[in-house]
Amino acid sequence: MKHALRATAVAVAVFVPFLAGAAAAAPTSIDPDGGIAGAAWAATHDSAQQYPNIHISWDVPITMSDGTVLKGNVYRPADSSGRPIDDPTPTVVNLTPYTKLVSNLADHAQSIPGLSDALIELFRQIDMSGTPLSGVTDLTKAFGGGELRNFTVDRQLIRSGYSQVVVDVRGTGFSQGVWDMLRQREQRDTVEVIDWASRQPWSNGRIGMNGISYSGINQVQAAEKRPPALHAIFPVVPGSDLVNDVLAPGGGFGFTFIPLWLTAVNGLKLIPDLASVVNGRFDTTWLADRARDPLTFMDVLSNVYTTARIEDLDPRAKEMLTAGSPPRQGWLGDPGRIRTPTFVTGGWHDLFTYSESKIYQEIPLPPGQKQLLMGNTYHVNSGNEYGKPGLPPRLDVLQRAWFDRWLKDIDNGIDRYGPITLRQQGGGWITTDSFAAPADEAGLRAAVHRRMYLSAAPSGTAHSLHDGSLTAEATDDTEWLTVAPGLTGLCSNDAAQGAVGVLSVIDGCAKDSRIQELNGLTFTSAPVVEPTILSGRIAVRLNTVQDAADGYWVVTVNDVAPDGRSGVLSSGQLMASLRAIDDANSSKSANGDYTDPRPFTSLDRRQPTVPGEATTLDIALPATEAILQPGHRLRVDVYAGNFPKGLPILPMLIDTGLRPQHVQLDLDRPSFVNVPVRGNPGW
Repeated sequence: MKHALRATAVAVAVFVPFLAGAAAAAPTSIDPDGGIAGAAWAATHDSAQQYPNIHISWDVPITMSDGTVLKGNVYRPADSSGRPIDDPTPTVVNLTPYTKLVSNLADHAQSIPGLSDALIELFRQIDMSGTPLSGVTDLTKAFGGGELRNFTVDRQLIRSGYSQVVVDVRGTGFSQGVWDMLRQREQRDTVEVIDWASRQPWSNGRIGMNGISYSGINQVQAAEKRPPALHAIFPVVPGSDLVNDVLAPGGGFGFTFIPLWLTAVNGLKLIPDLASVVNGRFDTTWLADRARDPLTFMDVLSNVYTTARIEDLDPRAKEMLTAGSPPRQGWLGDPGRIRTPTFVTGGWHDLFTYSESKIYQEIPLPPGQKQLLMGNTYHVNSGNEYGKPGLPPRLDVLQRAWFDRWLKDIDNGIDRYGPITLRQQGGGWITTDSFAAPADEAGLRAAVHRRMYLSAAPSGTAHSLHDGSLTAEATDDTEWLTVAPGLTGLCSNDAAQGAVGVLSVIDGCAKDSRIQELNGLTFTSAPVVEPTILSGRIAVRLNTVQDAADGYWVVTVNDVAPDGRSGVLSSGQLMASLRAIDDANSSKSANGDYTDPRPFTSLDRRQPTVPGEATTLDIALPATEAILQPGHRLRVDVYAGNFPKGLPILPMLIDTGLRPQHVQLDLDRPSFVNVPVRGNPGW
């Protein structure tokens, strides 16, 4: 089998120069599976590699500029006797807060001869499509889609002539210090680790970075600093505006994800280096650092839900929720500074969906040197639909091709892939050269933003608190529609998103909003008469009335099938008191309506609402790519909360009084969704 794969790689490689010439003559995107080049990338990755073994140096000390010692495992290609090769190689760096011990265990589990291949193949074969638990398939296929190798170590990559360094970020794993949670000191550490790796005798000085989630975010942060040794990054599900992505989007605190995440990192960082205990080299500084700060930020989490007044909040909590503070400056990225070839992978229901396309758009590199791949996935299952005919290559295959191109200068065609590869919700995979870009940049392909108005007229399609309509023209409705906080959000796409996709196994919640809609306001369009594409950013304007000093508003945009299934395409949320919009970082369509109204999400910008008075809210929803098939409808759902994904901090929750909230339909102050449409829906 290995000889066959090697032969395939050689045979396919013959076509790569032809592919390069064809691409130069006709700058069209390669198909989602990469065509001939994609087959070559897979064959190159999966065939027998140059070096038969891997040598691992455990817990190598790396001293930072402030004296803190980080620990890293160094993986190097080795000969048949297990001796590391003498030739320096390109080096891939991964910095993780989840302890490299987890990476090591997962890596070894994948490397058991026969067993690991059998398990991966089993995961690929599990298919519960068409059953109420089809979401299980999305999770199991992730294990067969290369994602684990992006998270841990790809031994095929190392055997092909790369070194890899997996490092515990400060204050986690076996590294000394106090966890800095992606802020300025940790970002400086990342740059220093890159510099250290580039100067080692086993490195040729060309550094790449890889990893998922946290280890994707720190790649983007590092690339913004432009360390000279960094030549390529491959971030999977990264974020760039961490407060509005996941900590407190629109002011609604990430009640599901944040506690689970803090518990995981703090629990794992307390696992001692048992090997050092046995051999008498236990790091007492590590122990002192853990004793000094055993549960980083857990006290802040407790504080925001036990303190009744904003002025009494822990100062660290105030900093997190105040724009311009040092933590906020550390967590707000600037992808416009990146000059490093970057391949971003994300998902429409990921925690960082908003940032993923934004990172791509803001990097000032030509398409090809930057790539975007978005699946119909959640945070935990980025590789769930790749590696089969017509589908994108596996993530480990794409990563290998990306590093071969930018760290080894192999002209393998990866820079002519995409550059934007998208899974259309409601359709299949497409490639394009523009997505969520302003119309003057996107050219003819750009969708046209248009208003669809919220109307009280019944659509006859929903069982909800009020079954309204979406109309192309404003109506003279004067209805007062009421929605109250409830618990139907326990069964929702938002709940699955907040649980990083684990709850997506329940199709009746994650893929169908009809249970959640029982406690929501719904506004549904007429069925479209031909395939209609929604492509880009979405904004919803609501004319609201609160019964208290604040309100928590959540909106979703859905695709409603003829059988009634209501699937979320995108969702957004906003605290009414945090409605002030940062126009310098927002965007509008040609008619002046917001397409991306970015709130300040800052305590010093709070504007309590006046009970009984109308308050206009502009709510941003992450960009999406979807196709409404003939007979399908567009729907906007409006809720007064989305527990358990989000829950306002206690002072804001008290200000809402958990009172009912109202949408006031008014021709002079219309409520509408500004949606990017391409095609003729017949509305």
